[in-house]
Amino acid sequence: MNETNNTDKMFEISVIETVPRVSKIITISCCLAMSILYVSSLYIWNNKHNRDHPATVKRRFLSVSVVMLVAPVFLYSFSSTELMEKVQFNELLGLRWHGLLMAILIPYLLTMLLFLGPLCVELQSESQKMFFDFEFWKSSFKNILWIRNHVMAPLSEEFVFRACMMPLILQSFSPLASVFITPLFFGVAHVHHIIERLTMGMDFTTALIISLSQLAYTTLFGFYSAYLFARTGHFIAPFLVHAFCNHMGLPDLQELWQQQLWKRILLICCYIGGFIGWVLLLNMATLPSVYKNKIFWPRQCELFMNNTLSCTA
Repeated sequence: MNETNNTDKMFEISVIETVPRVSKIITISCCLAMSILYVSSLYIWNNKHNRDHPATVKRRFLSVSVVMLVAPVFLYSFSSTELMEKVQFNELLGLRWHGLLMAILIPYLLTMLLFLGPLCVELQSESQKMFFDFEFWKSSFKNILWIRNHVMAPLSEEFVFRACMMPLILQSFSPLASVFITPLFFGVAHVHHIIERLTMGMDFTTALIISLSQLAYTTLFGFYSAYLFARTGHFIAPFLVHAFCNHMGLPDLQELWQQQLWKRILLICCYIGGFIGWVLLLNMATLPSVYKNKIFWPRQCELFMNNTLSCTA
């Protein structure tokens, strides 16, 4: 025992770790049920149109909106009673004011750094100018496919797969384990697109390859999104990042190689530098203390001799 600081021991703890653990079977079952509910809601309509038809999109908007109302019931019903007494339900969902501004800005800027290479490629084509054009935004919000890809899909998916699932999983598993478990539901939930591709006449092999590729990158994104939610304790962080990633899509390497040699070298450096910078800054930029997050991620704590705790993120 160190008598100078009068402490007995040091350890890490979060609010969610101070309550009784919920059965792993219960949390996994709830997450599986929410995943099935979300995907099933997309196919309940007797509709002959493809997924991009306005009628299909509108009906799916309604379906996932209902799922967004139902999913929190799982979290509320199966969470630890002690946790519900310590944390307000809206905060458990990542809907809170403390640290909100930081949760809006820092993860978004961090993700822009990850996409530094593709963003620099876009600057070469001057396509970024359209974002300063009022008519672009006016037409975008009238385009139902744009709304689906940049608003409704990120909103519904992050709310169900992050805001409702993560707080449940975190009550049964460690934060890092939860970050790797929850995205599996998110990735598998995207495999259903193979049905749509086959319906449109695509051959099975091509549809399978595309769907497996989509499974891979949606799962990878899910790891990042789940990490942001657990570290920041905010729903807004993964939602905005999801919308941004949907806009960027996968990097267009073909366009990169069409550049002049010296530009290509500079752009490749941007790709590599952006990724390295993202890796180096990821932990520091998502420190829970920056976002006033005491709920999900462990904080460094000291237990004093009089049984009182002093904690920092």
